[in-house]
Amino acid sequence: MSPIRVLLADDQTLVRAAFAMLVESAPDMEVVGQAGTGREAVELARRERADLVVMDVRMPDLDGIEATRLIAADEDLAGVKVLVLTTYDTDENIVEALRAGASGFLVKDTRPADLLDAIRTVAAGEALLSPGPTARLIARFLSSPSGPAATGGPECLSERERGVLALVARGLTNTEIADTLGLSPLTTKTHVSRIMGKLGARDRAQLVILAYESGLVTPGTTDTGPRS
Repeated sequence: MSPIRVLLADDQTLVRAAFAMLVESAPDMEVVGQAGTGREAVELARRERADLVVMDVRMPDLDGIEATRLIAADEDLAGVKVLVLTTYDTDENIVEALRAGASGFLVKDTRPADLLDAIRTVAAGEALLSPGPTARLIARFLSSPSGPAATGGPECLSERERGVLALVARGLTNTEIADTLGLSPLTTKTHVSRIMGKLGARDRAQLVILAYESGLVTPGTTDTGPRS
């Protein structure tokens, strides 16, 4: 198989160099470019046709959110995935990055091996959400005075599908959801695919946003729907 073509976007030279060494150490990946600004990231994504962009949120000229939005909106870059890195404590804009088209995010203190796994996951077409801060980060943003209003509940979903969506919103994988609800992984995958179709979500990351904005999931709730 061809190696995963990775573009690194971060305004700190040392951080980019460290990420580059890590990515190049993996036999199934290669670094095809490094960008110090969001605008450079968009230009390099178009020129190098990277499979995936590891995108920092805070960069000069054009921030990572706007760069992600431009990449996601470009039909010629339809196959390019974006994995956003955040410091978590300061980057509440991660929600906007997911809305803009990012396929997932990780906190910057993620272990090197986990970052490589995240690149593989997102490049393969799966959304990836750092499980720890997912619920707290999104809920904090949506409950803030400047956050968006709820857009209505996913009434078109069955009770089982609502339970699956609630667990997706908490960052659980299909296998973890299957174990929690007593389902098979294949059944869980089918549920997730149907939910995406009904809600018009482009990927798993957008399902999380929809779940929180609709009020299906709120801070501190644990209801996951009925068991089979």
